[in-house]
Order: sequence, then structure tokens, then C-alpha cells
Amino acid sequence: MNSKTRVLSALRRKGLPDRIPLQFDLGRALLEKFGAKYGIPVSYSPSYYDDLMYRISANDLRTAMGSDCVVVGGGLPAGYSHDRTDDGCIVNEFGMVMRQGPLYMDVVGCPLADVTSADEVARFPFPDPCAAGRMEHARRDIERFREDYFIIGDIELTMFEMAWHMVGLEKFMVDLVSRAAYVGVLLDRCMAFSIGIGKQLVALGVDAVWTGDDFGAQNGMLISPRLWRSVFKPRFREVFAELKAANPEVLICYHCDGAIAPILDDLIEIGLEVFNPVQPNVPGHEAAALKSNFGDRLSFWGAIDQQQLLPFGTPEEIEAEVKAKIESLGQGGGYLCSPAHIVQADTSVENMEAFIAAVKRGA
Repeated sequence: MNSKTRVLSALRRKGLPDRIPLQFDLGRALLEKFGAKYGIPVSYSPSYYDDLMYRISANDLRTAMGSDCVVVGGGLPAGYSHDRTDDGCIVNEFGMVMRQGPLYMDVVGCPLADVTSADEVARFPFPDPCAAGRMEHARRDIERFREDYFIIGDIELTMFEMAWHMVGLEKFMVDLVSRAAYVGVLLDRCMAFSIGIGKQLVALGVDAVWTGDDFGAQNGMLISPRLWRSVFKPRFREVFAELKAANPEVLICYHCDGAIAPILDDLIEIGLEVFNPVQPNVPGHEAAALKSNFGDRLSFWGAIDQQQLLPFGTPEEIEAEVKAKIESLGQGGGYLCSPAHIVQADTSVENMEAFIAAVKRGA
């Protein structure tokens, strides 16, 4: 098997792959270290939302390190450059003022912070998902890797996270619960942008589309399952249906950090096929229980702890955890092994290499 057929076999649960497939994302510090070690300059692909850049960059390096997957996404329009404020922040296409933090770009100014009406949102100038040049990097990597590697098109921040970044989290959450009139209009505009990006990626030939919004925390969901079902379930149903209509063979993946077991049945009902990142050590995400309850209807991608295990564990502990997850989630297929988040600078090169080696050995 090559990487592409290995991942397809696993995630479609159509026979067993020759080994459990592997995927990982690295933050800038580790990308630079591994780039120097492998002698492969890090190629950064800009994204319409800056922090998605780490998902869609350095595919040549990550495949050289052993990843079976390539991740691509929407970039910036041809000839576009961010406006800058006097204090060095950028202003992105959505009007968010963003400042570089220790790890990520922090939103320090929300363009709709004072929004009160649906009309304000309807008149707000959203970027064009189909702007010329936006798919240049995605097209390049798809053409290079599509025969040998599993290609994932990334449209995370599908609607909820994009919306609250434009308004501010506290205000958006209060207005969501109180059913402010503008909320639905804003979610629909964010959703339409994501569908526009996703359908272009499908047309270019990705094998899967990675949707996502973080509705979970360490101890439970950020909003009630009932509110999620009322507001977000029908919209994600529409997203999944639009992508499947563009290509019935494309796999539908969904990223949601935190504890979201209460809505997994709902996500499967509306078309989810691959759940990511299967964050460990949160209620309802015990690997054996997830496999038992959902494994005949759902594949899993992730599940390796990057909060404690990868930064602070020993190589032996990492190998033992990889083995345990493969034995539980990989039984009968249905598992793509990966850290449950972009791996940060607190993880050593040696521990990252121990993780990769353990997956390739099948632990």
C-alpha cells in the first residue's frame, strides 16, 4: 500500500491497512527544527485565517518525516497584502485586528464588536472565497502529492469560531443564547464562505474535507447539546450535504476539541464520517467506549495526548500509549493516528520522533 490507499482503507473501514496510518501537525518551532534536520526548507502556505497556516504548510517536510497525509486549504487572493496598524498588528480580510502572540496570532480587535442588527451583518463586506489566486498553494500541493498521499482540504473555523472571532467571544455567546437576530445571519455568511472554500478544494481533488469548530472544553461542551442541535446541527447538515453533492466520494471529517461525546450521534446522523481530534483525558472520550459505541459508523483521527504525554513523557511511555490507542481505536480499521493538536515547542524532537516511529512499527 502507498500512503493514499493506506489511509483510504483505514478511514473507509474497507479491509485492514498494512499498518495504522499517520498524520501530524507541527508548530513553527518544531517545523524549523525538523526542517534543519532534514535539510528541507520550511514552505509556509498563507491562510485566510492566519493560524490555519500551520495545518496547510510544510507538506514536503511532513511527508519526508513519515506523514501519510497532506493538508491543503484556502490562501490569500493574488496580490493581496494585509493592512497594518501603527502598533504592528495586521488587519485580515475579515477585518480582524491580529497581533502575534507567543504561539498564535491573537485577535485583539473584532470588526463586529458593536453589532446589534442583522442588517449590519448583511451589509458587512465579507471576502470572496473564490478570489483569484486563493487556491494557488492548494492546487500546487494537490498536483504534487495526490497520487501517493491522502489529501485533506481544511475548512476549520467553519462557522462558530469565525463568527465569534468577528464579534468577540463573550458578546457572541450571550447573543447566541438570547437569540439575537444578527447571529443566524452571521453564521450563515461564515458558513457560505466555508462552503465556497470547501467546494473548490473538492473540485481540485482532495480526498477529504476537514470541517470544524471547537464546541468542547476539558469538562464538557461550551454550549448545551440542545442549543447546538437547534442552531448548528442544521447548518452542519447543509455543509456536509454541499460537499457530498460536489463529490459523493469525499470523506467528511469534523474537528472539535474538548468533550463532545453528547453530540456524536447527531454528527453521524447528518453525515459525519471521521471524528477528529478525539481529545483524550476528557469525559466521554475513553477510547474503548468510543470504538464500542460508534466504531461501526465512524472512523477516528487523533487521540494521542499532546498536553502531557508528548511534551513530558518518555519514549517508552509514548510507545505504550500509541500501542494502546491502536489496539482500541484501530481494531478492525477506522483509525488515523495523530496527536490531538498541533504539536508545540514544549515537545522535543526526540519525543516527536519516538511517536512517529511507534506508529510506523504499529507499536
